[in-house]
Amino acid sequence: MPFNTALTRALGIKVPVVQGGMQWVGYAELASAVSNAGGLGILTGLTQPTPDALRSEIRKCRSLTNNPFAVNLTLLPSINPPDYAAYAQAIVDEGIRIVETAGYSPGAVVRKFKEAGCIVLHKCTTIKHARSAVKLGVDFLSIDGFECAGHVGETDITNFILLSRARQELKVPFIASGGFADGQGLAAALALGAEGINMGTRFMCTVEAPIHGNIKRAIVDAQETDTDLVLRRWSNTSRLFRNKATQDALKVERESTTGKFEEVQPFVSGQRGRQVFVNGDKDYGVWTAGQVIGLIHDIPTCEDLIRRIEVEAKDTLRRNTSLIVDEDQAPRSKL
Repeated sequence: MPFNTALTRALGIKVPVVQGGMQWVGYAELASAVSNAGGLGILTGLTQPTPDALRSEIRKCRSLTNNPFAVNLTLLPSINPPDYAAYAQAIVDEGIRIVETAGYSPGAVVRKFKEAGCIVLHKCTTIKHARSAVKLGVDFLSIDGFECAGHVGETDITNFILLSRARQELKVPFIASGGFADGQGLAAALALGAEGINMGTRFMCTVEAPIHGNIKRAIVDAQETDTDLVLRRWSNTSRLFRNKATQDALKVERESTTGKFEEVQPFVSGQRGRQVFVNGDKDYGVWTAGQVIGLIHDIPTCEDLIRRIEVEAKDTLRRNTSLIVDEDQAPRSKL
């Protein structure tokens, strides 16, 4: 029996689980597998080197699934920024109807997607940013708690508080992101007011994820304490898998007398991080992972993972409902 939430109704999916847009991970093979399993798969736009390459990847994904899927477009500060407008145009031209946005000053691309009739999910790490996104007309907010992988923001608010604040204040439906790996987490998110969950790290550790098996096994073997917060000194904090590269970067961050980003830049190279997923050497570069690594103990297919989450969530919700009894059935103290 499918879930009936604002997310499943709007997107036409069966299970309110979204696969986060992950750099060097969100390719057609993974996105289509998630969508075929009843969730929402997401292609990562900037994983493709050009807008035309993104067009090809969208067409490839469409050939692998008949179910809805989305494209992520993340806007981040860069010395040589990509042509965001061209990527956005490619998304619109290819008929994508669901878009995940994130990052700085998304107004222009959000307006473009809304004018094209797209459903827009926007990721935020604070309620302040969420309010700004609401003014832009986004349809859903993805509330990203401090537990999450990658850019965590600078306020360090975990999801137990952040989701409740979203429930109290926001008039736009939201999903929960950061720290989710199982059906108990989905049930908890729904109880806190979310309409579904977003999972990134958990989907990295699936059969279909296009990354080296050594990295998947490193996630399985890790504990929730095996991440590092890097680049806080430059107000660009990222949660990364703890390895030699993050330790070297943190040493520079602590000891630099100049505070120049150029000193740490070689240690946080995105290209070296990309190679980790290819060569399987977990220490070769930095790569994102959330604290949820402590909850991941296997490498299932996307189908098996989503079915398991569905069963766990339904069982948890039923159990919680059973805790409420009529007054005449209330337990009596034996003391």
